[in-house]
Amino acid sequence: MSPAPLKVALVGYGFVGKTFHAPLIAATPGLELHTVVSSDAAKVRADFPEVAVVNADLVRAVADPAIDLVVIATPDALHASQAHVALDAGKHVVIDKPFAVTLDEARAIADHASRAKRLVSVFQNRRWDGDFLTLQALIERGHLGEIVQYESHFDRFRPLVRDRWREKLGAGVLLDLGPHLIDQALVLFGRPKAIYADIAVQKEGGVAGDYFHLLLRYPRLRVLLHASQMTQATNLRMAVHGTKGSFIKSGLDAQEDHLKAGMKPGEPGYGDDPRPGVLIQLEDDEPVSTAVQPLPADYRAYYAGIRDAITSGAPSPVPVEEALLVMEVIDAAQRSAAERREIAL
Repeated sequence: MSPAPLKVALVGYGFVGKTFHAPLIAATPGLELHTVVSSDAAKVRADFPEVAVVNADLVRAVADPAIDLVVIATPDALHASQAHVALDAGKHVVIDKPFAVTLDEARAIADHASRAKRLVSVFQNRRWDGDFLTLQALIERGHLGEIVQYESHFDRFRPLVRDRWREKLGAGVLLDLGPHLIDQALVLFGRPKAIYADIAVQKEGGVAGDYFHLLLRYPRLRVLLHASQMTQATNLRMAVHGTKGSFIKSGLDAQEDHLKAGMKPGEPGYGDDPRPGVLIQLEDDEPVSTAVQPLPADYRAYYAGIRDAITSGAPSPVPVEEALLVMEVIDAAQRSAAERREIAL
C-alpha cells in the first residue's frame, strides 16, 4: 500500500493561491489539498468542492492534527506572522516568495523552524521554468564556456496604478519579481561579491517601486537583473554570454499562462513553450545560430521535492539557507538604492 498523502492547508486563495498553489498541490502525487483558509468559501468550493474551507482563521486551521504542511500564499506583510503560527503548531511550512518583508523577519522564521525541527521552504517555482532548465543544461554541457555576462528580465507594460496590495507603499516589484530573478542567478553562480541597485517609481501616481536594475558583481562575471512595468517591448527574457557562445531567449515560460487558462499540470501540452531560444557560436570565425527548444517544464517538481523532504528526509528543493541568501541580496539592493553605492556581501 502507498503511504497516506500529506495533508496540506493552503492559506490564502487570491491570485497566487488559486492559480499556482492549489492546482499544483492537487496534481502532485502524495499530497492532498485538505483545507483552504479563505474568506471566500464560494470561490474555493467552485474549484475544489471537497476541500474544507476555514474562514480566515489560521490558528483554527493549523490546530487540526490532520494537517502536515501549511502553505502561505497571502500578502507579503503576513508571511512572517503566519509562518510563526504554523511552526508553533508543529507544521512544516512553504511560503510563497518573498520569504518575508525583511531579512530579519526571514532569519527569525528560519531560527524558529530549526528549533521546531520543521521544514521551511520558499516557493521558488521558476527554478522549473523551461528556459532556465535549458540554460542550466547548456552551461553544464559546456556549450557557453565560462559565463561572463548574464542578463535576465521580467518586463511588463502596466502603466496604470492599480488598487492592490502589491502597489502599496512597502511592496513593489523588487519583492514581487526580484526573488525569482535573484534566486535563479544564485542557483547558477552562487553568492556575489557585491551588489549595486537602482530602484525607481516610474508610474504616474505610483508609490511602490515599479522598476529595478540590479548589478551583481563577481570576480569576472557580471549579472544584470532587470524588471520594469513601463516596458512595451517585453519580449527579452534572458541574454547569456560566455567564452564559447551566447544564449538568447525571448518570451516567458508558458506555465503561468497555462495555469491561468485553467489547464491542469500534467495535461498534454501543459508547460510546452513554442518559442525556442537561440544558441550563437563561432564556426570558422563566423557566428552560427542554432534554435534550442526549451526543455520540458513542470512546477510540480517543487512540490514533489517538498513531499520527499518531509516523508523521506530528501534534500529540500529550496533549502532555507538558499532562501535566506535571496533575502540578503534583496536587503543589500534596498540599501544600495537608498545610499546610491555598491554594497559588499
